[in-house]
Parts: sequence; structure tokens; C-alpha cells
Amino acid sequence: MVFLFRDKSIANIFFLLLLSLAVHLHFFIVPPPVVANVNDGAISMLIANYATSLPQSALFVVYVLVVVLQAIRLNMVLGEMRMFQNNSYTTAMAYVLLSGILPQWCSISSALVANFLLIWIFIKLSRLYNHPSPKTLLFNTGLIVGFSVICYHPTAILIGVVLFALMVVRPFRLAEWVILLMGVLLPYYFLFAFLYLGDRIAEFKSFLPYLQLHLPLTQWSIALIVQVSLLFVMMVAGLVYWQLTHKRMVIQIRKNWGVMMVMLFILLPIPFLFQQAGIESAFMCAVPLAAFSSNAFSVPRRLVLPNILFWLAVAVLAYNNWTMVMQPG
Repeated sequence: MVFLFRDKSIANIFFLLLLSLAVHLHFFIVPPPVVANVNDGAISMLIANYATSLPQSALFVVYVLVVVLQAIRLNMVLGEMRMFQNNSYTTAMAYVLLSGILPQWCSISSALVANFLLIWIFIKLSRLYNHPSPKTLLFNTGLIVGFSVICYHPTAILIGVVLFALMVVRPFRLAEWVILLMGVLLPYYFLFAFLYLGDRIAEFKSFLPYLQLHLPLTQWSIALIVQVSLLFVMMVAGLVYWQLTHKRMVIQIRKNWGVMMVMLFILLPIPFLFQQAGIESAFMCAVPLAAFSSNAFSVPRRLVLPNILFWLAVAVLAYNNWTMVMQPG
């Protein structure tokens, strides 16, 4: 099956849609759950107010379309940046597969919507190297990050992403760091002014992220161990094959992969830092994880390992579909 996505043609979009329907086959029987904690930001409020009232069939269509659109967008971005030796749809395929590996990721959640913002921020960061107006770009990137935090509080960890990415991409200049932080704080400045003028200043606290170290799960089942192990294997396999091609890349592409690496390892602890976000928040890791794991699907000349990884994912997905149909919720 992997060979279908190792070239770049318009037919791959149709295959992606079919793959997404197969990955989430259980949605034909059990609709995707809507997970929204109103204390997590504006996106959660919108989901809680509007998505919960949608028909079950509409929830199915919305989830599939969002996942496929994000997969295609991420694939196009990496292709335009020439981060792979050959243009293919393996990144999009990996993203669709990852969306069903954990049952908690098969839901309409704020993290799912936030991935649009995450991809947008990566695009901005990838343009920093040799950009003619880095200060303007940094300020705009900071604005997007600050807006993202208001929309979904766990994205506050993206502040660390952009700071470390700036360290990777450009030499240290204090003025650039200050401009970036000004951009991050500006949306909160306007929010504070709006609430102050409306005599609702007490609500400002609800828009601030709340960090608390904790364990997202107290009990680990065999199924969860297998699911997490598969994610780990896909990540390691992707990193190994990425390392094989890394030395042949030009400096700008190496910098872009450095930004993606920073994004991957800073996003991983999200479920441990935001107590109310749940395992659903870890779906933001799917963006960098799909980028790296796609190396394991596209780089090997022989399809033995890519097919093994694909069918291991299919086995886990089949089990997840069965359990979510037999034990909904």
C-alpha cells in the first residue's frame, strides 16, 4: 500500500480520503466524540457551543475533512521547502495513520483545530533563515503564537518552540528576541484592554494558561502500551532514515529540519504539563511526528520496512476500530 503514496499525483488525494475513511471506519457506527474543556481557551468554547449540536454525520465529515486537509497542507509545505529528496504523499499518509493510533486522537478537539495554527507557525519559522525582514517576520510569528495561546492554552508551549527555533535558525540578536516576545504579548494586551473597557477584567485570568505537572494516565493497559510503542517505533525509524539523508541537505533545509526537531521534542510533554488538556492535546505532536516518520516510508529503496510499519499500524487501527465500536465512549 505504501507505493501508492510514494509518487505525487492528484490521485493521491483520493487515496488519502479513502485511507482516512478506513482508519476511522468506526465513525460509520459511532460518531467522533466532541472533547472540549471550556477552560482551555476560545477554540474549546466554540467547540462546546457549536460542535456538540451538530448531527452525527456532520461530525464524521468535519473530522475527516480536517484531518485530510491538514495532512495535505503539511505535505505541500514540506514539499515546497524541498525537505525530502523526492516529492511524495508519504507525510500526508503518515499523518492520517497517526490520527487513529490513539483512541483519544479520534475526536473533535481543540488540539485537532490547533494543528492548523501549528503548521502555520512552522511555515513562518522556516522562512527566518536569510529573510530580508526578519524582525517583521518574527513579530508576525509572535502574534500568531500569542493568538494561539488565547485560542488553546496548551499551545503556550509553542513559546518555547519559537524561542529555541530562533536559536537554531539565526545568530543571537537581543532585538529580535524582544520583538518576538512583543508579538507574543500583544494579543494579550488587546484582550486585556477589551475586557477592561467592558468592565470584565475578572475574566482575564480564564485566558491565561495553567501549568501543572501530573501524569495524564494512572493505569496502562496492554493496548495502550502497544499503541505508544508503535508511535515510538515510527518516530525512531523516521529519525534513523532522516539521519542518513541529513548530511546531503543544504544548510537551509537542515535548519528547517532543526526547527521541526525542536517542535517534536518540546511538544511531547504537553499532556504532562496541562492537567485538564488530556491525551487529546498530544495530537499536536502528530505534525512533527508525521514529518519525521515519513522518512521511514519514503527513503528506503525497498518497501519491506515501509510495508511492515504500515501493516503494524493497520493492525493497531483495526483493533482500535473494533474496541471503539464494541465499547463506545
